[in-house]
Amino acid sequence: MLAVVQSRHTLCRWLLISMLLCGFSGAALAVSLPAAAVAAQQTQQSPSTSQDAAEQPSIEDKKAAYAALANILQNDQTRQELIDQLRSAAATPAESSEPVLTPPDAEQEDKTVLQGLTDISRHYGGAFATQFAELHHNIVSAPHKTFNQHTFFNAVSHFLMLAAALFAFYWLICWLARPLYRRMGKWGRTKNRDRSSWLHLPAMIIAAFAIDLALLALALFTGQVMSDYLNDGNRTIARQQGLFLNAFALIEFFKAILRLIFCPRIPDLRPFRIADNRAHYWNTRLSWLSGLIGYGLLVIVPIVSNQINVQIGALVNVVVMSLITLWAQYLIFHNRRNIQHELAALADRSMRFFALFIRAFSLVWHWLASAYFIVLFFLSIFNPGDSLKFMMSATVRSLAIIGIGALISGILSRWIAKTITLSPELRREYPELQKRVNAWLSALLKLARILTVFAVGLLLLNAWNLFDLWHWLTVGAGEKTVDIMIRVLVILLFSAVGWTLLASLIESRLASDSHGRPMPGARTRTLLTLFRNALAVVISTITIMILLSEIGVNIAPLLAGAGALGLAVSFGSQTLVKDIITGIFIQFENGMNTGDLVTIGPITGSVERMSIRSVGVRQDTGAYHIIPWSSITTFANFVRGIGSFVANYDVDRNEESEKVNATLQQAVKELMENKEIRSMVIGEPAFAGLVGLTNQSFTVRVSFTTQPLKQWTVRFALDDMVKKHFDAAGINPPRQTVQVLQTGNDVQGAAGAQALAAPE
Repeated sequence: MLAVVQSRHTLCRWLLISMLLCGFSGAALAVSLPAAAVAAQQTQQSPSTSQDAAEQPSIEDKKAAYAALANILQNDQTRQELIDQLRSAAATPAESSEPVLTPPDAEQEDKTVLQGLTDISRHYGGAFATQFAELHHNIVSAPHKTFNQHTFFNAVSHFLMLAAALFAFYWLICWLARPLYRRMGKWGRTKNRDRSSWLHLPAMIIAAFAIDLALLALALFTGQVMSDYLNDGNRTIARQQGLFLNAFALIEFFKAILRLIFCPRIPDLRPFRIADNRAHYWNTRLSWLSGLIGYGLLVIVPIVSNQINVQIGALVNVVVMSLITLWAQYLIFHNRRNIQHELAALADRSMRFFALFIRAFSLVWHWLASAYFIVLFFLSIFNPGDSLKFMMSATVRSLAIIGIGALISGILSRWIAKTITLSPELRREYPELQKRVNAWLSALLKLARILTVFAVGLLLLNAWNLFDLWHWLTVGAGEKTVDIMIRVLVILLFSAVGWTLLASLIESRLASDSHGRPMPGARTRTLLTLFRNALAVVISTITIMILLSEIGVNIAPLLAGAGALGLAVSFGSQTLVKDIITGIFIQFENGMNTGDLVTIGPITGSVERMSIRSVGVRQDTGAYHIIPWSSITTFANFVRGIGSFVANYDVDRNEESEKVNATLQQAVKELMENKEIRSMVIGEPAFAGLVGLTNQSFTVRVSFTTQPLKQWTVRFALDDMVKKHFDAAGINPPRQTVQVLQTGNDVQGAAGAQALAAPE
């Protein structure tokens, strides 16, 4: 027998190799089965002839044949065609002609989306129809079993005794633990009134759930002990009681989760703000629903199938699940509006991040719940035992994943709202450091919250076997994705830390305080500001390039394109380049700084802004001018070193020059006695005496050297003081006269000229 099997294996192997060599080499498109058999037999019978390289394929041909065979077997359609041809060849009568096997073409053209959907629908539709056919076969054609009434009622009596004893014991220990739950809830609510102690209530809720699970474990242990005494030494009864204990554990665990969510008897331990009547309503109905599903599928259906026959068990399964599904659909759509309103109210009370998900869930929750029970219905029909375990396990894992994800997101959201306070010394040395650190931490926590939501979504898909998370992380694309994400985060972290440190150092030089540190000069402030902006551009550009390289983008074309673009732009932006170069040299020459009073062409005003391309000047009228650096040929700066002015005063020619000079000196002396004015004047005023003479007046002069931008203040004060002293001394300003020229001996003209003479 072993020789026959080996011979068949050898025959099939050489058949496939010969077929692939002929089919894919293009020399022939068919191979005959008898020829392959003869070749195989000759190979087995005469090993000496196997040394002939001309009669057997080479190693390269065998490797090519293996690769082609792998391609055919990998594709569903070609593999099925190969199987059909082999079976057709095996069914060919001996007296008929040689069967011809044509290797299917492994190269399949790309399918359209419609064809792909059609194939998927056909595949799952066929599987669905197969399951229904198997169900029909179990109901109609399964073997009947003789019903033993005495055995059935004996098993039922022992089963009911165990169920009654276990339910009574579990109810008793839960009733004894209820005062402890009340105290835990009251203590947690009291501590939760203080916002700084918000973790006490969640801790009490989790502790109450843990105690509930411990009581369930104690009840199961007691139930197992009671089962050993109540099975009457019968294996069938013991097996049925074991089914009941398994169902009891699964259902009561799900009810414990319902009590964790709704907690109808102890509102203080309720994690959500739900009315007592609504909590009691949903806890009761969902508990009954889970009990009917669990005990119906895990206890009643197996017992009926074992004690009566498989047909009755299958029918009971269909009837029970049909009624439960209809009842569940009624509960879902009957309470759809109410739950939507309650979820909307919960969203209004929740954080903004959670409110978005809650509102989205309120719109589709009834469709999800309806699909859940429909899927459970079909799975329970095809696989009653495992389907419920899978659905309950997936449900519990989903609730746990959502709960843990919500807790982590809530903690992150609370941390986002908080700020880090640095010491006064650090805030004084680095004014913007605290603001930047809080901004980066807030962005990092928000990113962690987004990743938490993403991880929760993947875990939910994995819990329902819709996505193999472990395979994706270890073998699939997830490993590379996680690696890229980690490297991107590290790059961003280093960039943020570097920018924060450098910018803080620059801002530390720009800042001044009340502890004696002087304010930096205008030139230093301007250069540091420009350097900080250039540093931000450089760090951002380098970081973006590195990130693009890490995620797989080839940055070489980008760099080449940037170079070509820069060359093209440089020809079209000569004025811009000229502006930049001129501005750089003006800055290095310390020509002007922010706050200086300058005159650029016809514009006089203070410098408000300086960029790498232009300067902004504000006139005293409020007009703001943007002047490119390249348009500046000459400019005047009134804030470089000193300020000065020359004051000229004209008086009547008839006044005495000595008296006028003495009065001017007295006015200047009194002015210099003012400490505020004196602090603005550098050195002593210079008197020039009489510096101008006309036929109506003469001029006296005094000049001052002042602090920058203080010359106008000193000049205005001097003018006021000189007027007071000249008025007190009776010094008159020049008289304005009108002279009329006379023609001839016109007496009337002479009288008119005398009348027009200026009065004394």
